[in-house]
Amino acid sequence: MASSLLSSPAKPFCSTTKTTPAPKATRFPSPRFLSSAHVLSAARRLRAVSARASQQQPPPPRGQQQRRPEYVPNRIDDPNYVRIFDTTLRDGEQSPGATMTSAQKLVVARQLARLGVDIIEAGFPASSPDDLDAVRSIAIEVGNPAPAGDDGGADATHVPVICGLSRCNRKDIDAAWEAVRHARRPRIHTFIATSDIHMQHKLRKTPEQVAAIARDMVAYARSLGCTDVEFSPEDAGRSNREFLYHILGEVIKAGATTLNIPDTVGYNLPYEFGKLIADIKANTPGIENAIISTHCQNDLGLATANTLAGARAGARQLEVTINGIGERAGNASLEEVVMAIKCRRELLNGLYTGIDSRHITLTSKMVQEHSGLIVQPHKAIVGANAFAHESGIHQDGMLKNKGTYEIISPDDIGLTRANEFGIVLGKLSGRHAVRSKLVELGYEIGDKEFEDFFKRYKEVAEKKKRVTDEDLEALLSDEIFQPKLIWSLADVQATCGTLSLSTATVKLIGPDGEERIACSVGTGPVDAAYKAVDQIIQIPTVLREYSMTSVTEGIDAIATTRVVVTGDVSINAKHALTGRSFNRSFSGSGASMDIVVSSVRAYLSALNKICSFAGAVKASSEVPEIASVPSTE
Repeated sequence: MASSLLSSPAKPFCSTTKTTPAPKATRFPSPRFLSSAHVLSAARRLRAVSARASQQQPPPPRGQQQRRPEYVPNRIDDPNYVRIFDTTLRDGEQSPGATMTSAQKLVVARQLARLGVDIIEAGFPASSPDDLDAVRSIAIEVGNPAPAGDDGGADATHVPVICGLSRCNRKDIDAAWEAVRHARRPRIHTFIATSDIHMQHKLRKTPEQVAAIARDMVAYARSLGCTDVEFSPEDAGRSNREFLYHILGEVIKAGATTLNIPDTVGYNLPYEFGKLIADIKANTPGIENAIISTHCQNDLGLATANTLAGARAGARQLEVTINGIGERAGNASLEEVVMAIKCRRELLNGLYTGIDSRHITLTSKMVQEHSGLIVQPHKAIVGANAFAHESGIHQDGMLKNKGTYEIISPDDIGLTRANEFGIVLGKLSGRHAVRSKLVELGYEIGDKEFEDFFKRYKEVAEKKKRVTDEDLEALLSDEIFQPKLIWSLADVQATCGTLSLSTATVKLIGPDGEERIACSVGTGPVDAAYKAVDQIIQIPTVLREYSMTSVTEGIDAIATTRVVVTGDVSINAKHALTGRSFNRSFSGSGASMDIVVSSVRAYLSALNKICSFAGAVKASSEVPEIASVPSTE
């Protein structure tokens, strides 16, 4: 079987959008598909069944999108349909420095709905009052049908399930239900560790006690009125098989509708994980009444391969994140998993998803900007080099036939190459030309936002002969993808050199509209400017990371700066897996042709996040704790 997979001829393109105009999307360089089909080894006893199902429901012709089956929590009417469960806002946000404000989470959730994900895990409501409020806002605004007249994207009627994570205790489950119950389709996702090492050293409980807790807490979640409950046996990849079958059977009887099988530490190889899913499907009592899901970490770089192996073995929900962000080495990447299924469907028994892949590039860019986590240039599907061809042999092949070195079309992920546009922007370009260019790149912003952006554009255009798409995107990121403005930069002046101390004078506009000025000296102009900002805002912080990159080549390029800081803010945040409180990190980004101005903008962006977060925590602490769902634990 393996040899037949390896010898199957690959089609030069996986494009399915030739007959459908692509929606507006950003231009960021992205994706070359990385095929993992040869590592998918599902259990043999399921192959014949899967093949028969595929023959009964053949894939549609290329260019034709299949209809998303009606959502029922514990079953999928089409055996070839795979649900996409996005946990960018929960597991993805556990990446150091990836903290997003509530407003940013809401923006990302809206984009995930446009992308077409089936389930959005919006957060861990018990971790902090701010996270509960953020999940509740997403449940209300994204988890319900859009008002008449709103543009809901390609699938305007699609409303995603909104999910909240909880540990197996009543307090967590109460918080999760309070946050998600406002959605049209709410889900509670509860988990407890099942591997020997976790039960002995972390939980200090016997397998019998763990099984009883899992059963009782799933039943409790159902008793609150939640008809969609997902259960995860943490570290399932290293758990005893017989115990897994037992505990999964117990939670099914208690009312679990989805069974998520996590490879929590990224330990399994693809054939191991595929066999694990197959064995669970074959040996768990009542499994026909639940959906099997996968959640694969990327510690050994196998998250995407393991996820695809699980899908081929019978899993019909796949847990992923945008850009693969997440704890430690991250999670299975949504864009990689979705494009693999789309590109090699014939080797995956006809599986398909409801994702509109033409929104991938814009979604990836949005998550990068809001989380502060920039993908590496060679990242599959959304990396800057994914569609770049520098080798002469490759360029020659591309000029003759794009299929020689590109196995998917850039249009499939909403990527438009810069040289396919005719508008060239400069200092004489007017509002209409600039706005048209933004629309071509996939950005539709309000009039006020556009005027703010146009002012920044003119400042750059006066200094540069030509403003590139990369320049526009950097300016947009600095103007649009920023946290709530509490402190804003008015002016900064710095001096440095070998003859005297580096000094900086900074003028900021505070939340009350008043101007405040401070001067400071430092080891360099950026250090001096940061110390001046600290004198004004007076929030104790520690600078953890500082990086700067050039947007384009040339001495007149725009510089983008990213910083990560930790603040002295009491937030009572808890880690989803360990339950321990931790001091959050906050990232910020800024852009300018002046490196000092770019650096100060980035620092202010991070400080504004801290101020917003501290304000939300303070406001939440002044409101009584959840009263609508009392905890009895």
